[in-house]
Amino acid sequence: MRLARLLGALESGLVERRRVVRLVLLAALASEHTLLIGPPGTAKSELAGRLHLAFRGARYFERLLTRFTVPEELFGPLSISALEQDRYERQTAGFLPEASIAFIDEVFKANSAILNALLTLLNERLFDNGAGRQRCPLISLIGAANEVPQDEVAEAFFDRFLVRIPVGPVSDAGFRMLLDLGQPEALAGIDALDESECQVITAAARSVRLPDAVAALLAELRAHLAEEKAYVSDRRWVKIVWLFKVAAATESRDHVRLWDLWLLPWCAAPDVEGQARISDWLVARLGVRDALSPPRLTRVVEAFEAQLEVERNANDLDYDESGRLRFAAADAAQDLAEKIGDAKGGAQAMRMTYTRRRRYGARHIGARVVQIDALIARIAQYVEELAAQRAELADYASASLWLDEEFAVRAQGNLARTADVLETLRQRALQARAGFASLPRLAEDPGTAPAPIEHEAMAD
Repeated sequence: MRLARLLGALESGLVERRRVVRLVLLAALASEHTLLIGPPGTAKSELAGRLHLAFRGARYFERLLTRFTVPEELFGPLSISALEQDRYERQTAGFLPEASIAFIDEVFKANSAILNALLTLLNERLFDNGAGRQRCPLISLIGAANEVPQDEVAEAFFDRFLVRIPVGPVSDAGFRMLLDLGQPEALAGIDALDESECQVITAAARSVRLPDAVAALLAELRAHLAEEKAYVSDRRWVKIVWLFKVAAATESRDHVRLWDLWLLPWCAAPDVEGQARISDWLVARLGVRDALSPPRLTRVVEAFEAQLEVERNANDLDYDESGRLRFAAADAAQDLAEKIGDAKGGAQAMRMTYTRRRRYGARHIGARVVQIDALIARIAQYVEELAAQRAELADYASASLWLDEEFAVRAQGNLARTADVLETLRQRALQARAGFASLPRLAEDPGTAPAPIEHEAMAD
C-alpha cells in the first residue's frame, strides 16, 4: 500500500506516463539507471525531478549536456587549495558525485572524457578524484536523449542503462486531458522512502527465488535473440533477474512469477523495434507451453484426421475360398453396372474389378479409439493448464504494482484466443473419434491392432 500511494502521487498531473513512472521507480529501487528516449517536451525532466521526491533526503542533480560541456559542469570545479598543495582534486559538493538522483539531458552529447568518467560512476558508484577514489551515494541516474549514437564509447555508456523507455507525445485520446492540466503544480506531501526502507527491500530481494520454469523461458528467449543476432550481455541478464527479484520483493513475494517477464522488452532490447518483437514473443509464449501449443496440437489432430480419411477410403478385393472373385453381395450390383461397358456393338467380357470398402476388426478400431482418447485427454489437460494461467494472470494483474496494463490486456487476449483454438481442436478430435468408431467392421475376425499414428509433433 505504501508504494502504491507513492506511485499514485508521482503519477498525478501526468498524462499517459503510468508505465514510465513505474519503470523509473522500480529501476531506482533496484539501484539501476534508466534512459528515456524521445523528443523534447515529453516530460522527461519532469519524471526525473519527481523521482528524487520518492527518496527522503535525496540530493538531486540536473544538467543539460552539449558538445561544449566541460567536466567541471558535472563533477565540480578544481579545488584551489588542493592545487596549492600539488593535488588535482575537485570540489564535488553540489555536483554529480554527491547526488542521490540525477538527470542528465542529451546525455550522449558529452565528449568521450566525460562519458568514460560517467561509466565508472554509474557502474561502480565511484568517482576518480585526484589520486583517490570517492564513493558516490548515487541511487539512480536518469538519462535522456533524442536518439542513441552508434559509436563505440556511446554504446558502452548506453549499456549502463538497464531500462530503456521510449517516451513520445501523448496520444490523440489523451490530448484533451493534457490541455486541461494547465501549469503543473509542485508535488507536496509525498510519503518518501527512507534509507532503511530501501535496505529492507534490497534484503528481501536477495531471498527471492528464480523458479526453474522462469529460468527456462529466459534461456529460450536468449536463444531466440541469438538467432536474430540481437546480443544481450551476461551482465545485463544478471541485472534483469535482479530487477525481477526487486519487483517481487516490493510485492511481498518470495519468488519471481512468470508474468514478471513483462519487464523484458524494456531491458533486453535497445530500440522500439526490438522491444516490440520481444513483447510479441512474450505475449505468444507466456502461459502457452510449447509442447502443447495450438500449432503442435493442430498437427496432431490433422494426423488423426488424415489417417481416418485413409481408412475410410481403403478398399479390399473380395475373393472366395477357391481364389475366384466373389459377386454374391447384393451391394455389388451397382458397382458391377458401373464397371460393365459395351464395346463394338455387342457383348464384352466383364472385367472382374469389383472392390468393397475395407472392414476392420474390433481390435483395430478399439486401438484407434484409445489412441485418439489419449489425444483428447492431452487437450483437456492443456485446457486446465490454460485456465490456471488465465487465473494466475488475473491474480497477478490485480496485485501487481508494476504490470503494464497494455501488456496485461494483450496477454489475456492471447490466452483467450488460445482457449478458443483448443475448443475447436477438441471438437475436431471428438469428430475423428466418432469416425474411427463407425468404421466398417468385420463380422467375426477381431483383426489386428494397428501401429500408433506417428507425428513429430507428438514426441513431447
